[in-house]
Amino acid sequence: MRIFKDLDLVEQMGSGVPRILQAYKADCFQFSENFLRITLPSAGSVARSTQDTTQDAMQVTMQIKQLLNALDGIQNRTEIQKKLGLLNRENFRKTYLQPAIELDLIALTIPDKPTSGNQQYYLTEKGKALVKLE
Repeated sequence: MRIFKDLDLVEQMGSGVPRILQAYKADCFQFSENFLRITLPSAGSVARSTQDTTQDAMQVTMQIKQLLNALDGIQNRTEIQKKLGLLNRENFRKTYLQPAIELDLIALTIPDKPTSGNQQYYLTEKGKALVKLE
C-alpha cells in the first residue's frame, strides 16, 4: 500500500475498510479472532437497496433535483422549462435533461426517437424514489 500511496494512486491508507463497512449491511461481515469473512450479495440477485438510492441522491446535482420536483406526470420539454423558468433550450438539455436521463431518473415516451417534436418525459421508479427521499 505504501507504494500506491507514494504514487498518489490512493487518497489515504486504511480508508477502504471503513468505506466497505459503510456501503454494506452488517450481516455481510463475520468477525472472529483470526479472520474476517465478507459475504457480498451478487448484483444479479439483489434488488437496489435504500443505500444505493441514497448514494444516487448524493450524485444528483441541484439542477436535476429541481427537474425531478418540477416533473409532474408526463410533460414535454417546453412545459418543464416553463415550470423551471428556464429560457435556454441547450442549457436545459445539457444541464438538466441529459444527466437525468443518463442516471435513469427520467424516461422518454418515445425512446426510439429522442429528438421527436412529440417527445415527452416522465419520472422513472428510480426518479420517484429519489423525490420521496427529499
